Amino acid sequence: MDHTYWLLAANAAVWCGLGAYLLFLGQRQRGLAARLAQLESLRHED
Repeated sequence: MDHTYWLLAANAAVWCGLGAYLLFLGQRQRGLAARLAQLESLRHED
């Protein structure tokens, strides 16, 4: 196979991995924001 094919395949794999990692971080961020809002609402109830 041509070297260009492997370069493009590796590039695509890196971008897919980066996209998946960013989605994972976004989900964690939303979860942490929800947890923080919950804790803040409990603090203001006292």
